[in-house]
Amino acid sequence: MSYVLEVKDLYKTLGKREIIKGISFSIKEGEIFGFLGPNGAGKTTTIKMLVGLISPNRGSIKVMGNNIQTNKVEALKNVGAVVETPELYTYLTGRQNLQQLARIQKSITEKDIENIVEIVGLKDRIDDKVKKYSLGMKQRLGLAEALIGKPKFIILDEPTNGLDPTGIIEFRNIIKKAAKETKTAVFISSHILSEIQKLCDTVAFINNGEIQSIETINGNYNENTDNTDSNVTEKFEHVVISTKEKENCIKILNSINYIKNVTENENEINIEITEGSVPKLIFNLAKENIPVEEIYKKYLKLEDRYIELVQGGNK
Repeated sequence: MSYVLEVKDLYKTLGKREIIKGISFSIKEGEIFGFLGPNGAGKTTTIKMLVGLISPNRGSIKVMGNNIQTNKVEALKNVGAVVETPELYTYLTGRQNLQQLARIQKSITEKDIENIVEIVGLKDRIDDKVKKYSLGMKQRLGLAEALIGKPKFIILDEPTNGLDPTGIIEFRNIIKKAAKETKTAVFISSHILSEIQKLCDTVAFINNGEIQSIETINGNYNENTDNTDSNVTEKFEHVVISTKEKENCIKILNSINYIKNVTENENEINIEITEGSVPKLIFNLAKENIPVEEIYKKYLKLEDRYIELVQGGNK
């Protein structure tokens, strides 16, 4: 499988402190990749290396097969970025801002400008002066600037900072549309976990300069389920069991008092179990000679997984 971005065994030391400690990840064409971690985890340092502002001490970064360290110009031809509030010429119109880029990148045509304006939803305001734009509109124009050169890879660092809820929803939809229509790989760093959950295909959790886990979001997190009923004092975990003896397993599960719900589909059994009871469940199933092929927790919210990995440090 070919990747737009390949990061391998990346290390970075600033002063005497090792900031990045051997991280590796890859992003495919059209994939939206979330990068999550607390302040000081190494997110900003990683982004600076991805755009060639600083160099790693060890490891490699490749964009479309081009190594940023040895072939920087070719690698960065394929990279666009929006870092918080984009830098814009406020005394010019939105269109004129894009035309300034077209003068630098000779391959950009008026048709390209019209297409990107359509994608970011600025068609009705593109000929207004940027000083009249709302923050959300400026973010859209910044995204248009990042996309107009048809990069294969864009980096978004806290792109929804300062946006109201409507602006956040609109920006999220634009990113999804851009990734789908232009097949651009997207790397997004944000503190808003709910937005990452709704936006991304894959997420990496980084803490203390190390990636704790890289996980697919679709199918692993169900944002519509919540155990926050104020009348419920007992906490439950959601667990998935795979076994060839489903019938016997379900019969046993239904007789166990610390299991709340048991449901099944074609390949697996889903249960709600009292928090902390998984080891006891494994013991009980083994005692009943149930051949369990796989058992794992199903996280209902990205926030749950973030807290476990970043605060608990479990992989």
